[in-house]
Order: sequence, then C-alpha cells, then structure tokens
Amino acid sequence: MNQKEHFTSSPLATSFINAKGKIPYNMTNDYMFRAVLQSNNKVLRGLICALLHLQESDIRSEEITNTIVLGQSIASKEIRLDVNVLLNDDRLINLEMQVANELNWPNRSVLYLCRSFDQLNHGQNYNEIKPVIHIGFLDYTLFEEYPEFYATYKLININNHHIYSDNMALSVVNLSKIDLASEEDRKYHIDKWAALFKAKTWEEIKMIAGNSEYLSEATKSIFQMCSDAQIRKMCLEIEEYHLDMQCFQRIIAEQEEALAMKDGTIAEQKEALAEKDEALAMKDDTLAKQEDIIRKLKAEVESLRNNY
Repeated sequence: MNQKEHFTSSPLATSFINAKGKIPYNMTNDYMFRAVLQSNNKVLRGLICALLHLQESDIRSEEITNTIVLGQSIASKEIRLDVNVLLNDDRLINLEMQVANELNWPNRSVLYLCRSFDQLNHGQNYNEIKPVIHIGFLDYTLFEEYPEFYATYKLININNHHIYSDNMALSVVNLSKIDLASEEDRKYHIDKWAALFKAKTWEEIKMIAGNSEYLSEATKSIFQMCSDAQIRKMCLEIEEYHLDMQCFQRIIAEQEEALAMKDGTIAEQKEALAEKDEALAMKDDTLAKQEDIIRKLKAEVESLRNNY
C-alpha cells in the first residue's frame, strides 16, 4: 500500500474526542499550517500572542492579507505557503513553516523580510512604513555553533549593540530543539506550540494541548482539516512536491559531486602531465648540457692534436 492509498483510505474518527492513532498530516506540513491558521482566527491570535509575548487584549485586529481558497489546487508559482498577517493595522507579521533544510534560509528569510518592508506607495512618507517581523519555523538547526530554540535577530551596532531600527526583525523557532526552550519561551507556551506542530498521534496532541484554550482550539482545527478529503489531498500534493524537490536537490548534489570528482581527476591528470613535461624539460636541458660538454671536449681534443 503506498502513502497516498494509506491516507485516503484510512477513515478518521467521527469526532475529535474519539480520534486515536496517527495524525494524517500535522502542522509541519505547510499546507496544514496554512489551513489551520487561515480557518481559525482564535488559533492565529493565540500563536501570535505566544510568539510576540502579547496578551489577547493587546490584539485589536488581525487580517491575513494573502488568503488562498482552501482545498483548491495551487499554482507552482504560489507554492510558498507563508501567512502574512496585518496586526492591529500597524504591524506586519510573516509566518512560515519550513522543515526541509535547503541550505538557503538566511538569504531567503532576509529576502522575504525586505519584500514585506518595501511597502510604501509613491508619495508616502518613510515614517509610514509598518514594522515587519518574519518568523520561520524550521525543523533543523540553522547555525550549528549556536543552537537555540527561539532566536530573534535585529539590525544593531556591532560595537555597542545599539538597535539601529526596531522596524524589522527575523525570528526562528527551531522545532528540533524544543528542549532548549528558555524559561520565557515556556512562560508563553512557545515550546508547547512547537510540540503541537510536530505531534504525530491524536493521543499525543491532546496531551500537549491539555487545558490550554488556544492549543485545544488548534488541535480541533487540525482534526477538522484532516477530516476534509480535499484538504488532505492538498497536504499530500505539497508533501509530494517537497519530496520531489528534495529528490531533485539530491540528484543535483550528486551530479555536482561527480563533476567535482571529474574536475579533480582532470586537475590531477594535468598536474601529472605538467610534472612529466617538467621532467622532460629537465631531461632535455641535461642532454643539452651534456652535448655542450662533449662539443667542448671534442674541440679541446682537436686543438691538442693540431698543436702536436
């Protein structure tokens, strides 16, 4: 039985209370991530409050500005399933799930941040720019020498650490390092959100949610989305897309490695030929010197014969 048959033929429980066993797709699937946050405003609010250390009363309004039609096929150019949120009409939040390490996240996230920051229309004042924060959920360690669960980066003076601007920031939630969550991370339940995203069974996800109003709402939304055959189909398509991309990247990496080995072999052959040419040149030089000595000796012998 292949993966597609497994997910489409396995019936879900008729109610969340009775749900047991493996979750077809959790929120590390970026389509499920998008579907849950777009379909449930309370989950979106709860997650933003946790990440930005806010109280729900701090949020007057939130609007996803790049909504999609859930369950509808996605064009390849729209395969990036980030969630852009206008918060309180005065701040832009970009949320993105990226579990596969494509070795380009620093540059990608900076590019996305700059695109969001470039928001002024002709004639607008620079002071009208809304602050922007990009938050990426990664299932790998971005900087191996500095492992961290929840890290935030800003523009600062490298000498005195004075912040140049508070209007743009990058944050990374490392789903593979939940054990490194700080006391503050745990206070705002960011570690529980991360664990919920990665939960693989309904029993596990219920235990993580516990009595939390927002986490419980998220688990119910995941169940709702998993109960929708069209949503599951789109989750599978996204999963297969990422698997194809990983396969292509592996093929490219193998080809680059083969080319590098070929280039290395060619370089070694060129070096060997150069050494051979150098040896032949030295040999020719030695022969030339020997011939010159022989000529001089012959000339001396001839001179001696003529004198006698």
